[in-house]
Amino acid sequence: MKILVTGGAGFIGSAVIRNLIEHGREEVINVDKLTYAANLDTLASVHCHPRYTLEHLDICDVAALKDVFMRHQPDAVMHLAAESHVDRSIDGPADFIQTNIVGTYNMLEVALNYFRQLDSMSREQFRFHHISSDEVFGSLGPNDPPFTKNTPYKPRSPYSATKAASDHLSLAWYHTYGLPVVLSNCSNNYGPFQFPEKLIPLMIINAMAGQVLPVYGKGENIRDWLHVDDHAAALVAIMKRGRLGECYLVGGDAERRNLDVVIGICRYLDTVLPRSDGSPHESLINFVQDRPGHDFRYAIDCEQIKSELGWKPVMNFEDGLAQTIDWYIRNQEWWEPLLANQYDGSRLGLARSERR
Repeated sequence: MKILVTGGAGFIGSAVIRNLIEHGREEVINVDKLTYAANLDTLASVHCHPRYTLEHLDICDVAALKDVFMRHQPDAVMHLAAESHVDRSIDGPADFIQTNIVGTYNMLEVALNYFRQLDSMSREQFRFHHISSDEVFGSLGPNDPPFTKNTPYKPRSPYSATKAASDHLSLAWYHTYGLPVVLSNCSNNYGPFQFPEKLIPLMIINAMAGQVLPVYGKGENIRDWLHVDDHAAALVAIMKRGRLGECYLVGGDAERRNLDVVIGICRYLDTVLPRSDGSPHESLINFVQDRPGHDFRYAIDCEQIKSELGWKPVMNFEDGLAQTIDWYIRNQEWWEPLLANQYDGSRLGLARSERR
C-alpha cells in the first residue's frame, strides 16, 4: 500500500510514519507544511528509507495537493495535519479555521476527485482516515460516564470547534458523496518528540532548568493520557481494518489530574536528576489564572476499538511518563534548538496548555 500522511512531521504524525516504516511494508508519502510545531528530526530514523517520501506543501494549496495525489497514487490517506494548540487558538483562531476547516475541505475534495478516477479494485481498497480529538465532545463532570461515539458534540474552544467542523465534513463526504471515510478521536497524547509548549514536555524542561512550573487554576482538570506509540498503532489498525463511516475512540485508560501529572514529573526528577540545593522539584509549582473556557475533564470509552480491532494500550502511564522524562533528559540537542527558535524564556514559562 501507499499511504499519504498529512502532518507527518508533527508529534503524532511522525509516530505514525515511524510505525508504518519500521513495522510494516507500506510506502509513505509525508505531506507537511513544516510549521513551527513540525520537526523533521522526529523522522531521522526513516528519512533515508526507500519507502519514505516528503512532500513539503500546505493542504490549503489545492493545486499542489492534486499534483501529489496524481504523482503518488495513494491507496489510503491518514489526515493528521491540523493546528492543535488550544491557547494559540484562543489568541488567534483564524489559522485554525483556515487549516482545520478549509484545509480538511480541500483534502476531502481532492481525495474524492481522485477516488472517482480509480478502477473498481482500487476503490475497494481506498480509505480516508480523518484523525481528530476528544475535545470535540466538550467537558465532562467528575462523575459523568466517558465519551463514546454517541456523545453529542459540544466544542468549547476555537480549536475544538474547528476540529468538530472537520469531523462533520469528513462524515458528510462519506454519506453524501461515498468517499470511504473512517474517523477517530483520541485523548491526550504524550511521549518522546512532543513540542515543548505542551504540558508534559514543558514541565520536564522547566523543572530541569529550575524554572517555574505554571499550572492552570488549582490543577484539578482531568485528562486521559495516551502514549503516542500506542496511538500510532491504533491509527494504523483503524486505517487498515476500521469500518467505513465509523468513529473509533482511542484512549489510554489513564485519567489523571493535571496537578498529579506535574507532581509525578517532579518526584521522578527528584530521583534521577535531583536539584543542586536539595529542594524538591515540587517547590517550583506555581498556580496561575485559569484559561478561558477550560474544560474540566475528558475521558474516553475505547471498548469498541478493543473488541472490533483487537487494539489496547500497551504502555501504562507511570512507565510511559518515566520513559518520556528519560528521553527529554537524554535528548536536549533535539529540544533546545526549538526553544531558541520559538521562544524567549518568559514566553516558554507561560505556555501552559495540556493539549497534544
